[in-house]
Amino acid sequence: MMAFFWQIALLLSLSAAISVYADMKLDCMLDFVRLVWTESRSQADLSLFRLGNCYPTSFSAREAVFNVDINDCNFRRMVTGDQLMYTNDLIYISSPDSRFLAFTHPVVCAFQRPIDWYPPIYEPVFNTFGLGDLVFHVGLMNDDFSGPAESTTFPLGSMIPIMASVAQETHQPMLLLLEECVAAYTSALQPESSIYPIITNKGCLTDSMVSRSKFEPRQKSSEIRLSLQAFRFAPGEKVFIHCNLVAWYPNGLDDTKKACYYVKEHGWQLLDNSALSHICDCCESSCKSRRTRSIASGKHGILEKAVLGPLIITDVNS
Repeated sequence: MMAFFWQIALLLSLSAAISVYADMKLDCMLDFVRLVWTESRSQADLSLFRLGNCYPTSFSAREAVFNVDINDCNFRRMVTGDQLMYTNDLIYISSPDSRFLAFTHPVVCAFQRPIDWYPPIYEPVFNTFGLGDLVFHVGLMNDDFSGPAESTTFPLGSMIPIMASVAQETHQPMLLLLEECVAAYTSALQPESSIYPIITNKGCLTDSMVSRSKFEPRQKSSEIRLSLQAFRFAPGEKVFIHCNLVAWYPNGLDDTKKACYYVKEHGWQLLDNSALSHICDCCESSCKSRRTRSIASGKHGILEKAVLGPLIITDVNS
């Protein structure tokens, strides 16, 4: 259905599918990226290379190799004219005893933009992300979720209403879930980024264990509402919330497809069916992970990464 989307892969030179930048060889294939860094200097520690937030798949004395999904490693997506571009950074993190300085090298994959792809729109309060005939939204809302928030500043301890949705158009009804959310100081996550975990472990609202945060009752399957209690992370500073949104065909919930939150004196509750709350039992250990499958490949679900912000949490006591 979207196979043509991946037919032509271009790099910055737009002349070949594989480009070599100095000591870096980059191969952009379908939804997969292979990067090989060949180090000409001796005594360099190649285990210190990072592609976005990903560690090398393998490394030797002279080569660091990354074989990764283009939806992983914090690849950033943007549209320029008739191209859809994915960008990232190859980072060398110098160790204290190393004589080699840290550095960053750009990584770019560009694909021919399909005619039915809708470009991402970034706004401070409400963001839109599109792929094929699925359009994802995530935004700050007012107290009753009836419209966008009038302010992006929240006092410590107050509730931050967040709503995510997916417009399905020709698709059968989808179930929208928040697989993971973290707060950070920046709009792009880096390996050294300080983060505050909000949702972890495939849909567990971890923050609800120490706050009044909770999922609100659903109004429709393609929409999910989160009341997040403003947390002490960076008082008075800009905060960005990074989330993985997952849209699934409604073919049953399990420990990898769920929305769970903690209720004091009752334990973990499943948003969509409290009778099946045992699905949430793994939230304080490890929920079995499996690869998210793509609608574009004719499977059961699609993952979309979104960034919400900036917002500011103020501490009235400071």
